[in-house]
Amino acid sequence: MSRYTGAVCRLCRREGMKLYLKGDRCFSDRCAIAKRNYAPGQHGQSRKKVTEYGMQLREKQKVRRFYGINESQMVKYFNMADKMKGITGENLLKILESRLDNVVYRMGFGSSRAEARQLVTHGHFLLNGQKADIPSMILTVGDEISVKAKSRNSEKFKELIENHNGNTVSWVNVDLEQLKGTIIAEPTREDIDIPIEEHLIVELYSK
Repeated sequence: MSRYTGAVCRLCRREGMKLYLKGDRCFSDRCAIAKRNYAPGQHGQSRKKVTEYGMQLREKQKVRRFYGINESQMVKYFNMADKMKGITGENLLKILESRLDNVVYRMGFGSSRAEARQLVTHGHFLLNGQKADIPSMILTVGDEISVKAKSRNSEKFKELIENHNGNTVSWVNVDLEQLKGTIIAEPTREDIDIPIEEHLIVELYSK
């Protein structure tokens, strides 16, 4: 499965906003948006008229880049959301929030979604006591995510715990002493803090 391997700061500049893809760097004066708040490339600073389709496309690309997924995954999640009861756009964001890698990030066990995804694929977590190394697993209420016993004393997790700010989302209960978290509710639209107009994505895929 293909994945973007270029400079992620270019993605933030392309979207004209911080996507928080590099963890702590995004909050420092080294952030690319703070230095060059225009699109990358030769014509990045030129003004372009944005069409309705262009606005819809940009919203879709933002979501893909926020959550680190490819187009085929995005289409799959949209189809899932469209079949669910409720508002399709909100359902889509709830599904994306429920991915294992995102839940690990929301627990504060990764400085970015990319780092959380890497820790998952390297096998540092258990889901309900069982091996869980697939970032795209969709979790549900009652699921428990814990750090493997042999990983708890690693320098990486010691650093993550020391820098943990405690600002986890309301739908995940985190126990820092036990290095585990439990999903206690479904995420709501109000819990999802990314600046996205999801109705534009629905309009794009509904054409």
